[in-house]
Amino acid sequence: MFTIEQINDMHERLGTMKDFLKYVKALEQIGVASYHSYVADGHSEYFGTNGYGVRSRPVHEKLIIADTGNKETFLKHLSLHAQKKANYIEMSRGLAESGIEKWVVDTIAVTISYCDKKGNVLLSEKIE
Repeated sequence: MFTIEQINDMHERLGTMKDFLKYVKALEQIGVASYHSYVADGHSEYFGTNGYGVRSRPVHEKLIIADTGNKETFLKHLSLHAQKKANYIEMSRGLAESGIEKWVVDTIAVTISYCDKKGNVLLSEKIE
């Protein structure tokens, strides 16, 4: 079974956009099948097999998530982060304003999906 300490260590070493694929693959190697990162406070929940899971601590102040997802503004904020024009917290604020509740990473399918409060997927893409 994986621990939050193992995950935190991997995140310290590989938790950048440049190494994101390596990070996802490393998580899968220790048994993480998927994880959900919540925009509201930055905590993540990691899931393995047989219902096993661990949860990280919140990493920033509480953000209010808009009730309705706005794909256009969401994509703008995501793009700013990818271009390194917005740091993690700035991106998180933009995603919250755009109605993104969480992103879900599937380490087996190697995908990331961004979901609104209703569970609608606004974007799903392969991690490369």
